[in-house]
Amino acid sequence: MEDSSSIMLNRSRTEITNIMLETAKTGAGKTRIMYNAHLSYTQLTGYLYYLQQNGLIEHEADTQIYKSTKKGLKFLNLSSQLNKMVSA
Repeated sequence: MEDSSSIMLNRSRTEITNIMLETAKTGAGKTRIMYNAHLSYTQLTGYLYYLQQNGLIEHEADTQIYKSTKKGLKFLNLSSQLNKMVSA
């Protein structure tokens, strides 16, 4: 039986992005995103930078909350459709 740490090793950037965007749909802080995506703090900051640079997530400085943008939600939707196509 595999433990959860070995399962998390082979995730793609897309899978991690999906988890982060899903977590931030209604707004989430760094800690919640980090735990839901099973990332270290260093990995988290790299991904948040990547997502912000690509317009998929936005940061509300006054509340320290991250939210998925319209583009981020579209990414989630398209990713879900692709997953359904491949698993069908």
